[in-house]
Amino acid sequence: MRLSATTLIKINDNILVEVIPKKIKNIHLRVHQPEGRVTLSAPTHMEIESIRAFLITKINWILKQQNKIKEHPKESEREFLNQESHFVWGECYLLNVVEVNKAPRFELIGSQLIYYVKSDWSQAQKLRFLDRWYRELIRDQLDKIVPKWEGLVGVKANQFLIQKMKTLWGSCNTKTHTIRLNSELAKKPKECLEYVLVHELMHLIEPSHNRRFVTLMDQHMPDWKALKKILNNSLIKNEDYSN
Repeated sequence: MRLSATTLIKINDNILVEVIPKKIKNIHLRVHQPEGRVTLSAPTHMEIESIRAFLITKINWILKQQNKIKEHPKESEREFLNQESHFVWGECYLLNVVEVNKAPRFELIGSQLIYYVKSDWSQAQKLRFLDRWYRELIRDQLDKIVPKWEGLVGVKANQFLIQKMKTLWGSCNTKTHTIRLNSELAKKPKECLEYVLVHELMHLIEPSHNRRFVTLMDQHMPDWKALKKILNNSLIKNEDYSN
């Protein structure tokens, strides 16, 4: 029987998968934070039994991702208290909040992240400004590395969008040549941002994660797998499979 509507498939006593039919070519298997929920998007032409057989082969992978979520719980809510830990480009800084009556800003001094903040700001306003600062850090870094990598790879993106993303570090629309990057990358080493940039630029040459894609990544960034591992240890990413 072909997949015609969203279906729940139980593959063992502990794993229930929500299977969603879509007009796509490949299967997309995902484990979602924070509860470890599992979904699978599948081409509408696929048979349910074929999907079930595929899922059975991925039980160990699903359990591994669910365990990662348990080991790396979602970042706690920011309270913006002094000595609160914040990461910038892979380094941990202790927050020092200074109330001011002028334009807010951030300053990195030694091991401290000094947040000059308006005294009447709410927690939500403080968080929005922090998120905006992270996006600015990424934008400034992109100004330095995009020309280099577009030249080396031989492709050019039309637009870069920076936003918070729950399950992806980046994505690429090959039709519009638009690349999206996760603003959380500003918390990781700069090399990780560079890896995600190259990964997405490479999709403008090869849209899938096939052998050609891997070969291109190996040629242009030999250490990409190590950087990917760093990111995978801190955010549960989507896993894409070809059927």
